[in-house]
Amino acid sequence: MLDEIFLGNTVQNWCISLLIILVAVAVNRLIVAFDKFLLKKFSHTRFSRLKILISSLERPVLLGMMLVAIWIAATRLNMGDGVRSAIYKAYMLLTVLNVTWAIVKFISILIDEFQSRTTNIDAKLLPFLKRGIMIILWTIGIVTAMNNAGLKVSTLLGALGVGGMAAALAAQDTIKNIFGGVTIFVDGHLHIGDHILFEGYEGFIEDINLRNTRIRMFDDRIVTVSNFKLMESSVTNVTTESRRRVLIKIGLTYNTPPQKMREAVAILKSIPQYVSEIDSDTVAVFSDFGDFSMNLTYIYFIRKPSDIRESISKVNFEILTRFNDASLDFAFPTQTVYLEKNAEPLPEKDIAQ
Repeated sequence: MLDEIFLGNTVQNWCISLLIILVAVAVNRLIVAFDKFLLKKFSHTRFSRLKILISSLERPVLLGMMLVAIWIAATRLNMGDGVRSAIYKAYMLLTVLNVTWAIVKFISILIDEFQSRTTNIDAKLLPFLKRGIMIILWTIGIVTAMNNAGLKVSTLLGALGVGGMAAALAAQDTIKNIFGGVTIFVDGHLHIGDHILFEGYEGFIEDINLRNTRIRMFDDRIVTVSNFKLMESSVTNVTTESRRRVLIKIGLTYNTPPQKMREAVAILKSIPQYVSEIDSDTVAVFSDFGDFSMNLTYIYFIRKPSDIRESISKVNFEILTRFNDASLDFAFPTQTVYLEKNAEPLPEKDIAQ
C-alpha cells in the first residue's frame, strides 16, 4: 500500500512529507510554550531587552520554521519542473517577507518601548518616525522579495517614481507642514502649554501634531495654525521668560509741586519692599510733560512663577494706597479755556454762520 503511486509519488513519500510538516507544527508548539516560560521567568525589568527580542521574533520564527518544513516536504516530492519552480519562487518571496516582518516587529517594539518611557512632547515625533521606518522597510522588503522571486520590478519602480513625483507636487503644502512639524519637535522651542504671541494671536498651545498647531485663545476659542506658517513667522514664547517686564505710566496733576513729584518717585522705588513677587531693580522716573498731566514712568519685573495678573493687581493697589496717603492727585483728561475780558464780540453775521 505504501508503494502505490499517487500524483506521481508513492504514498510513503506523501506520508513522510506530511510528517515533516506535522513535526514542524509540534516544534512550533514547543517554542510557544518555551517562550511563555521565559517571559514569565524573566518578568523583571532587567530583562526587558530579552522580552522585546522574544516578543518580536516569536511569530516570524514560527512562520519561518513552517516555510522551511513545507519547502523540504515539497522539494522531496516529484512534482515536475514547473511546479518546483513555482514553489521555489513562492518560498523565496515568503522568506524575504518573513525576514522583513521580523525586522519590522523588532524595531516597532523598540520604538514603542522608548515611547512609553518618554513624557515630553518629543514623544509625538516617534509615531511619525515609526510610520516612516515601517514604510521604508516594507518597501525594501517587498521589492527584494519580488526580485528574488524572479519578477521584474524595474517597470514598477519607474512607475512608482513618476507617480511619487506627481504626488509630491500635489501635496507640497502638506509636506511643508510635516517638515515644519518635525522642525518644531526637533528644535524643542515650543511645547504644549506654552504661552505664545503670534501675529496678533495670544494664547496657550493646546496641541502640536505633524500638520498644524492648535492655540487656545484667552476667549476660549481655538486657532489652528499650519506648522509651516508657524515656523516662517516670529513667535514670542512668553513661557520661557525668566521674569515679566511691566511698564506703566502714571499722570499727576500740574499743580503737583516738585517735592511731591520726588516723593512719588521715591514711593514707586519702594514698592518692592511691600510686594514680594517683584524684583528690586525697578525704574521710576519723572519722564515727561503730557497734555494734561506730568507723567511718571515705572518699570518693574515680576518673578516667575508668580501669578502675573495677581502680582500686577498687588502693585497697582500698593501704588493707589500710598499715593492717596501722600495726597498725590492722579490726573485725568482736562482742558483749560482762557477768555479775555476785553475781547471784541463777533459780528452778528459771523455768529449766525
